[in-house]
Amino acid sequence: MNKRLLADLALAFASLIWGATFVLVKDALSDLSVLSFLAVRFVLAAAIMAVIFWRPIRKMSAKTLWSGVVIGCCMFGGYIFQTAGLKFTTPTKAAFITGMCVVLVPLILAIFTRRRIGPWVWVGVAAAMVGLYFLTVPPGGLGTLNRGDTLVFVCAVMFALQIIFIGRYVGAHSVGALAFLQVATTAVLSLLFLPVFAAAGWERPRLVLSREAVLAILITAIGSTVIGFSFQTWAQQHTSPSHTAIIISLEPVFAAFTSFLFAGERFGPRTLAGAALILAGILVAELMGPAPVAAESPDPIARALD
Repeated sequence: MNKRLLADLALAFASLIWGATFVLVKDALSDLSVLSFLAVRFVLAAAIMAVIFWRPIRKMSAKTLWSGVVIGCCMFGGYIFQTAGLKFTTPTKAAFITGMCVVLVPLILAIFTRRRIGPWVWVGVAAAMVGLYFLTVPPGGLGTLNRGDTLVFVCAVMFALQIIFIGRYVGAHSVGALAFLQVATTAVLSLLFLPVFAAAGWERPRLVLSREAVLAILITAIGSTVIGFSFQTWAQQHTSPSHTAIIISLEPVFAAFTSFLFAGERFGPRTLAGAALILAGILVAELMGPAPVAAESPDPIARALD
């Protein structure tokens, strides 16, 4: 199979997993504090990935370590703001605001790296941006956004930076090592900030291992983290950060679908129009403006284990 197509499928599959877990995470937050949930989830995921990717981890250099930590810091920032925001907003809104990274990635690249973004990619980004606005902002305008919406927007900035840094480093380092390091960094930072937040009175640690909480931890640790971020890291060898962000904007569409099925959330014409615009933006960027790809390499699992 063509590596570009395989990369797109890997990113779409990762987006499906991430989108499907928003409802799970929101339900779990009734039994778990934000940092307690992140610490348990990412420690478990890091332990699993250490077993899977032990060979590239053993061979990694100091530069690989630094690159993985940089990506991991962005990941930690994204997840702490996203998970905190989920306490105050709906799973669907959180997912679509997170999807703002589709707009932020090319903007950050254009402003800070002067990288030229193809016109059809901009058209796709513009369509996705309008779609995200319809899905995220109530008819009353930006003034009706709540605190959770603002927190999740900061999360979108952090995930945009994560995508950019993966694109910058993945060509020079082992996929398995980078995938493990970003997860391990998030685990370490979650553990370090847990007592800091408690001492500052920002969040009281809470860990009630109910059936819902355990299910959310296992699914997000294994599915969203081990599988999702391993696939994303590999896929970014074969496509640009801007193209990656457009594919990942499928995540809120999957989140809306699962929220409709399992949480009873209902959508009006405005929501449906927003979802249609996001999908149109992806198709325009895919069919009219193919992103540059990296050289051929083995499939995700073989490459990561090397």
